[in-house]
Amino acid sequence: MRSVVVTGTSTGIGWGTAKVLIAHGFRVFGSVRKTADAERLSAEFGDRFVPLLFDVTDEAAVKAAAAQVRVALNGEKLAGLVNNAGVAVAGPLLELPLAEFRQQIDINLTGVVITTQAFAPLVGADRTLKGEPGRIVNISSVGGKNAVPFLAPYAASKFALEGLSESLRRELLPLGIDVIVVAPGAVATAIWGKAEQIDITPYLNTPYIKALERMRGHMLTLAKQGLPPERLGEAVLQALTAPGPKVRYTVTPQPFQDFLVRTLPKRFVDRMIGGRLGLLPPGK
Repeated sequence: MRSVVVTGTSTGIGWGTAKVLIAHGFRVFGSVRKTADAERLSAEFGDRFVPLLFDVTDEAAVKAAAAQVRVALNGEKLAGLVNNAGVAVAGPLLELPLAEFRQQIDINLTGVVITTQAFAPLVGADRTLKGEPGRIVNISSVGGKNAVPFLAPYAASKFALEGLSESLRRELLPLGIDVIVVAPGAVATAIWGKAEQIDITPYLNTPYIKALERMRGHMLTLAKQGLPPERLGEAVLQALTAPGPKVRYTVTPQPFQDFLVRTLPKRFVDRMIGGRLGLLPPGK
């Protein structure tokens, strides 16, 4: 039985990935932070789902989970590690509390380093284990190539993850471990649906309040139009199993818009986004 570790499986992309992988015969070791989520997912997915209780920022807990997985593998390698756990911190950068920025980087970037260091031996860095080397799949975002206003912390974490993934892919060449990025656009998950809960009252006396209201409305619209999490699970399955995988898979409900913002001149895109959110100076 091929086994994969997936972080952040309680909801969203992690849940969709676990569902798809289990349906294709994998055993999934899925990380959650709450016992109630572990019990719920075990009941939903059956014995092919093995919950791991840890927060990706807790190095000791992640190492303990890796030791648990090593025992369960009984000398075999993992087929993959999917670094999915993440959050999105929103707000104008000039006004954002530094603690929130640090939290964003700790979870979305440092957490990936912690889990990768802990589980890489099981993916193939430990050559005493049996089987072919597995693959590491890092869940980035279309926001890892194109940054929008008021999501600077999130964009910073995902831009950095793209660079980390490229460096790591080349570092792991001697071990035969591939590193692949899956970059979602809007997905119908809690990370987008929580936009209505974003507290913009701290910014009432800033020049950004109207633009923030528009941005929150835009995020809610994206949440309604977003892809089902299982669609991202299918992309992860492809990244883990394709004979010659791409280094990056972009999966978005708006592929043409994504192509435009990546292709058009940056200054033009600045004006386009600024106009939509009301950020342009008068007369521009």
